[in-house]
Amino acid sequence: MADAPWRIRPAEARDVREILEIEDAQFPEPWTRGMLLDELCQTETRRYTVAEEAGRVIGYLGMMYVLGEGHINTIGTRPGHESRGVASSLLNDAWADASARGVTRVSLEVAVSNERAQALYQRFGFAPVGVRRNYYERTGEDALVMWAELPSPGTSTLES
Repeated sequence: MADAPWRIRPAEARDVREILEIEDAQFPEPWTRGMLLDELCQTETRRYTVAEEAGRVIGYLGMMYVLGEGHINTIGTRPGHESRGVASSLLNDAWADASARGVTRVSLEVAVSNERAQALYQRFGFAPVGVRRNYYERTGEDALVMWAELPSPGTSTLES
């Protein structure tokens, strides 16, 4: 998405309010301000980015790196900006960073009912490998565990 009207940049503490707005709108168990601020401080093992358009955060992605593998902690798009490629841009950016770090595998959990997100993740090579029962405390919903093998360096990423 080289000509996208947004830019991907590192998340900063000033972005937390807008990230929380998206979290609250998208998830039944949104992250808290304290959790996000703590994550942003862990720069050795965490990488949080935002998609910013016209000075407004329209999406974000949080990645954790552990033992040579990546884990997507959270990803969200502001309501009204879905299906524009924002999440794909964030994932492409995360893939480039993970690849530069030598990471070859990435995992995530997604609600079993969130078929739209699962379809996006499958386009990025994620495949289901298991289920975490009652993963989401507030709803009691199960989470699908998905893993992806990162493309080899020099392989193009997805555009949408």
